[in-house]
Amino acid sequence: MQPLGIEQDPEGRQLAVAAEVLYLINMLPAPGLGFLVLLWLYFRNRQAAPALAACHLWQAVMVSLWAGVLIGLVAILILMLEGLREPIAWMAMILYVLCIHSAFILFGVVALVKAMAGEPYRYPLIGPRCATCRPG
Repeated sequence: MQPLGIEQDPEGRQLAVAAEVLYLINMLPAPGLGFLVLLWLYFRNRQAAPALAACHLWQAVMVSLWAGVLIGLVAILILMLEGLREPIAWMAMILYVLCIHSAFILFGVVALVKAMAGEPYRYPLIGPRCATCRPG
């Protein structure tokens, strides 16, 4: 079944899959390095990418930025507000990071499955809307 407004071409699907794989690499084994490669892929292909690939590239870049803010800055904020020597601050920060990080990984896996199927995906709550994508 073909989503509206997105032609089925293997090149667009491969680029979409690459974007989501790089997002997961950024979230799991190589934070930072995965993001730099994802940015390179985005800037290299943003103009000529098919609609499906452009949407997945944009989603992966923006959600990676949100993940960095929501995981890193909020964890630091929790520790600053409660104090570095307070065990409750560390417990709250660890639980927060585990839960939010796991959610980002779960949504990344769903996005990868959608990319492999040739379908657009919008990350819940924080995913930007793509002008070229219409959810199918």
